[in-house]
Amino acid sequence: MTTTRLTVAQALVRFLSAQYTERDGVRRRLIGATWGIFGHGNVAGIGQALVEYGDVMPYHQGRNEQAMVHAAVGYARQSNRLSTHAVTTSIGPGATNLVTGAALATINHLPVLLLPGDVFAARPADPVLQQLEVPYAGDVSVNDCLRPVSRYFDRVTRPEALIPAALAAMRVLTDPVETGAVTLALPQDVQAEAYDWPDDFFTDRTWVIRRPGADPTELAEAVTAIRAARRPLIVAGGGVHHSRAEEALAEFAETTGIPVAATQAGKGSLAYDHPQDVGGIGHTGTATADELARTADLVIGVGTRWTDFTTASNTLFAAPGVRFLNLNITPFDGHKMAGLPLVADARSGLTELTDALRLHGHRVPDAYADEYTEDKERWEQRVDACYEADEPDVRRPTQPQVLGALDALVDETDIIINAAGSLPGDLHKLWRTRSRDQYHLEYGYSCMGYEIPAAIGVKLAVPDRPVWALVGDGTYLMMPTEIVTAVQEGIAIKILLVQNHGYASIGGLSESVGGERFGTAYRFPADDGGYTGAPLPVDLAANAASLGMRVLRARTVRDLRAALAEARAADTPTCVYVETETADTVSGAPPAQAWWDVPVAETATRPSAVKARELYERHVSTRRRHL
Repeated sequence: MTTTRLTVAQALVRFLSAQYTERDGVRRRLIGATWGIFGHGNVAGIGQALVEYGDVMPYHQGRNEQAMVHAAVGYARQSNRLSTHAVTTSIGPGATNLVTGAALATINHLPVLLLPGDVFAARPADPVLQQLEVPYAGDVSVNDCLRPVSRYFDRVTRPEALIPAALAAMRVLTDPVETGAVTLALPQDVQAEAYDWPDDFFTDRTWVIRRPGADPTELAEAVTAIRAARRPLIVAGGGVHHSRAEEALAEFAETTGIPVAATQAGKGSLAYDHPQDVGGIGHTGTATADELARTADLVIGVGTRWTDFTTASNTLFAAPGVRFLNLNITPFDGHKMAGLPLVADARSGLTELTDALRLHGHRVPDAYADEYTEDKERWEQRVDACYEADEPDVRRPTQPQVLGALDALVDETDIIINAAGSLPGDLHKLWRTRSRDQYHLEYGYSCMGYEIPAAIGVKLAVPDRPVWALVGDGTYLMMPTEIVTAVQEGIAIKILLVQNHGYASIGGLSESVGGERFGTAYRFPADDGGYTGAPLPVDLAANAASLGMRVLRARTVRDLRAALAEARAADTPTCVYVETETADTVSGAPPAQAWWDVPVAETATRPSAVKARELYERHVSTRRRHL
């Protein structure tokens, strides 16, 4: 067996450059690039290796370790989980900064490879710089905080241990059931240590992404349940997109006439104008979808995890005897809601269901189809009313009017990215998705600061498409750092920065649960100690410009329309800044169409909290366990 003498870090970079995925006959590179910020824990190891093998491993320079993970995740999602990026950091704060990004990746079932440096394996001095001393264990470092948020974790303390660790890491990254954040912690001395590696370790390796079909018994039970239902409803989750099952879902819905609602991750599974699409579901959903959910006798989940926003904290599906059918590649999710499991790839399972039901000529009653079609038309009229702007030359836009101006401009090539604040609720209810991948909402972790770095990752995956990061002022202040990266590398993302002077979403929630918007506004303190004074004189547009971005300021609705059009045509990173109509902003969108459980103080003297508790108890009384 021939060998090549390389350092551990060099061998890892060589290995990663030779890994590929294949699905449906299409082969692509698994690790498309490596993001890195260097310190003493990785500069002489992974850092040197990236210089040594820069011809086979592209490199991107980040400014914040968490943001690098977000960029990698954005790239992975846009690549349908078939390709991702690696992220390397030093030991210490660089490594612990990865935790939030790792949690986001794992919760959303999106692959990302984390390569943090670690303390010396040989322990030449004890403690070394940035070492966490644990009196009861000598083998714990700060990287162990990545264990609970990683789908696979290993610490490579000897060179030869890299071989099984690297192979296991690739297995998890490419497994549609297990994928998420994968961490290989690399002690800084081991990274630089040389070893004679078998050349077979560096040969091209292709990981085939499976499309398992349904078990015949489960499929038969699913067909029986669908044929018996009079008011079935499909709930499309993120698994539809991951599987590229959008066309299969459309065929299933068209064949049966069953309406399709979507979670945040699943929105866009059908285009907004598809006859069976009824919009978002749950706490941030449309009235059409939520009313159908309340009366559904069979709910068919496709690739959804059934989070509390989707189920309205188990108060939404209210029909007596309602049953659930869960088509999911993950058995854990297939058994949720005490449902009938149909464990299969989303596209394979939908195709099998369509074929079986077509044999029976099954279709929902015409009256049911007429009902949801008319309800959808009424909801679209409400959307039109929210988007319409009076006095466009004079007034500042409301947040829905901001979305309406963008909606009127984009086509199916544009991609909209958002994650947190009041925008996800407005987008889920109002946005008219035109293509399968236009709507990029990270709502599994709803992580403030995700949008800008994720937009960079998405743009790297699809460089010829317009990519928009929609952010409020609260989210912007969390992580504007990667604007510098976009400027440095000429990545022409577009940022739509909405200034509403605070945490608008949490402010509204605080008011509804008796918290009186305490601590949610970006204002000066008043005499009573609350933050109810004048808005802060913070100029976020100037901040973005100071980081090198071109900034267009919009004061009125008409200004906004012109600025968005100019930004869309730009071939450099461009930000559109707009201040919305009200300082204490309520978005102006239709109110929540379903409940969400946020516990309210059980005892209080302030009237707002007492009233909120009474309302809370009424909602809690409608919660049910689906058995």
